[in-house]
Amino acid sequence: MILIKSNMEGSSESNSRGLNTSGVSEFLPTERMITDRSKSFSHIGHVRSLLGSHMEDNLRLDNDSIVRAFESEDVSLRQWLDIPDRSVDAFECFHVFRQIVEIVNVAHSQGIVVHNVRPSCFVMSSFNHVSFIESASCSDSGSDEESPKERTTKSQEIIRSSRKGEFQEKKQPFPMKQILAMEMSWYTSPEEDNSSSDTCASDVYRLGVLLFELFCPVSSREEKSRTMSNLRHRVLPPQILLNCPKEASFCLWLLHPEPSYRPSMSELLQSEFINEPRENLEEREAAIELRDRIEEQDLLLEFLMLIQQRKDEVAGKLRDTISLLSSDIDQVVKRQLVLKQKGNDVHSFLVSRKRIRQGVEGVATEENEDNTIDEEPKLDETLGSTLLESSRLMRNLKKLESVYFATRYRQIKAASEKPLARYYSALSSDGRTSEKSSVSNPTQQLKDPINESRQGGWIDPFLEGLCKYLTFSKLRVKADLKQGDLLNSSNLICAIGFDRDGEFFATAGVNKKIKIFECESIINDGRDIHYPVVELACRSKLSGICWNSYIKSQIASSNFEGVVQVWDVARSQLVTEMKEHEKRVWSIDIPSADPTLLASGSDDGSVKLWSINQGMSIGTIKTKANVCCVQFPSDSGRSIAFGSADHKVYYYDLRHPKLPLCTMMGHTKTVSYVRFVDSSTLVSSSTDNTLKLWDLSMSNSCVNEKPVHSFMGHTNVKNFVGLSVSDGYIATGSETNEVFVYHKAFPMPVLSYNFKTIDPVSGLEIDDASQFISSVCWRGHSSTIVAANSTGNIKILEMV
Repeated sequence: MILIKSNMEGSSESNSRGLNTSGVSEFLPTERMITDRSKSFSHIGHVRSLLGSHMEDNLRLDNDSIVRAFESEDVSLRQWLDIPDRSVDAFECFHVFRQIVEIVNVAHSQGIVVHNVRPSCFVMSSFNHVSFIESASCSDSGSDEESPKERTTKSQEIIRSSRKGEFQEKKQPFPMKQILAMEMSWYTSPEEDNSSSDTCASDVYRLGVLLFELFCPVSSREEKSRTMSNLRHRVLPPQILLNCPKEASFCLWLLHPEPSYRPSMSELLQSEFINEPRENLEEREAAIELRDRIEEQDLLLEFLMLIQQRKDEVAGKLRDTISLLSSDIDQVVKRQLVLKQKGNDVHSFLVSRKRIRQGVEGVATEENEDNTIDEEPKLDETLGSTLLESSRLMRNLKKLESVYFATRYRQIKAASEKPLARYYSALSSDGRTSEKSSVSNPTQQLKDPINESRQGGWIDPFLEGLCKYLTFSKLRVKADLKQGDLLNSSNLICAIGFDRDGEFFATAGVNKKIKIFECESIINDGRDIHYPVVELACRSKLSGICWNSYIKSQIASSNFEGVVQVWDVARSQLVTEMKEHEKRVWSIDIPSADPTLLASGSDDGSVKLWSINQGMSIGTIKTKANVCCVQFPSDSGRSIAFGSADHKVYYYDLRHPKLPLCTMMGHTKTVSYVRFVDSSTLVSSSTDNTLKLWDLSMSNSCVNEKPVHSFMGHTNVKNFVGLSVSDGYIATGSETNEVFVYHKAFPMPVLSYNFKTIDPVSGLEIDDASQFISSVCWRGHSSTIVAANSTGNIKILEMV
């Protein structure tokens, strides 16, 4: 609220009046002083009692003129009337009008003419409580009056002092300065225009103008000016005559041009219009408060119901999950029963074998049977303790759980869709179908409670993966291969490969040499320096090698000049040389199913197929990006996969080489390696720090964007770090100078080994962040792996 205090000349007392209403006005028009001070405010206590006890805080008497700021929720009645598109609430408007009538009546009962019964002199606060903010500018009928010209001058001063009005001008279609100037003329009674003195009847006239503005909102300044001009002649717009006939009739009574025909305040208060039964303010406020509370309760109810809905969805999914788990537990229990029925002496055999290993013999059959009964809970306890005591399993329990559910849902989905597994299997030479491709008729699956593909088909692959994940605990160094040219700065090994029997392995790299080592001799001989059994010199840096799985002594190589060469290791001779690539060849491969075929991938964006016997290319697949790796399936020479610098893996049927059979998209950087895990599954490596496992049998379209797993744990953002697969295990290098081993069933590493950086001169361990693993290769299907790093350090590792 605003508190206005006026210092009255010639008197030791200060008189001011605050009249309670609702809102804030930014305009503080200080117009006229009260000439008869004692008469004007002799009944100020009565005004306070009428307007409420809170006026005690709003009304202060002082010798200095002070204006205090309104509360932020208040608004000027003038601004409230000029709100764009204001709708007329009859009760609200009457409530405002009734309060102003009571304020004027208090003044008239003391013989005081208010003069400033104008919207700019009132403010509205919560629940439309109205307060009079004009400073004392009233006089009795015998006081000296200011002329309309003087009041206009005062009004102009008011306009200049209204800062907030200027701000509101930007928000409302009615510029406040012009409105205030016109408001003075709108609220001037006819007798005032004729230079007659103000009377109480003039205040009644102004009440009529205010009543009209309350019940007749307008949308534009031009319409406002026209409507108010017509009001001077008591011409009302049709809308108020139709919508508010009682209010319009009462308004015309108050606006009568003859002051004597206007009602007095007592007549006005006793009129039927004022005293017509209406909703009580307290009841309305109570109703509004009740409505707000109901809305709040509705909001809370909606919030709680939304949470309940989401929790119900979670509970439904949880019930489905528990149902799936219960079904799988039943399947595993049934399998156990079947196994026990097939061999009732399984536990006896295990116990007997255990005792034989411990050197205990001659145990009677009866004792075995007794021990079998006792041994069953022990075996179960051992299994449970194994799972709980496995720190690796417990650390990765969440990931294992995620893989289990992903495997189950993928298997259920596969049962309802028609996969391409049969087509991929048809590409293999022996026509065998892969394990994942054999999906039975869904109708039969539902009928068979122990159906392998529908209900129990997940058990074997998941159990196999879990067992293999827990079988080994670390990588142990079996041998450390130290070469005679270890001080040579160009010892980066780009490729390692074992021959068909796992007897010899070859290395090739930037030193332009292919070195052949005998694996067992390196493991068994404790020599300080090892020398290759064969060494083949080349003209250029080597990028890849590949043994022929049919001809034991034949090995192929690729180099940085784009040349593919085939060597006879037994004779240390070059057999053939093929030079059709225009740029560096990154990778080569010879399929096991066709030892006369060779594929190469190059920076020139092409994959070339070569006939080793003819020494020339027999086919070319052109791509738009560099080809970094090529790989045939282990059992077919009719299809090929390759990785590209465009972040994609392509799978082609070589009988239809124009378009890829499938494009695998998921990597975000160059695909540096691809390897087939089996005939329908391949793994790819990229410099985006991931390996991705792709199931070709689940590809129902030409594009596959959903890998089975993304293996993460190693670091690879820049270099070729090697990739090799064997019996479901996947080995790769890391730019942290570590070797990582994954299993195809789980996305987290199974094992890792860190190549310690040893200074070749001092033999001490040093910190060298530039070193990285550059190549890895499994020794057939064994648990042995050969790995080399960027300095030429080669280690033979074994999973134990």
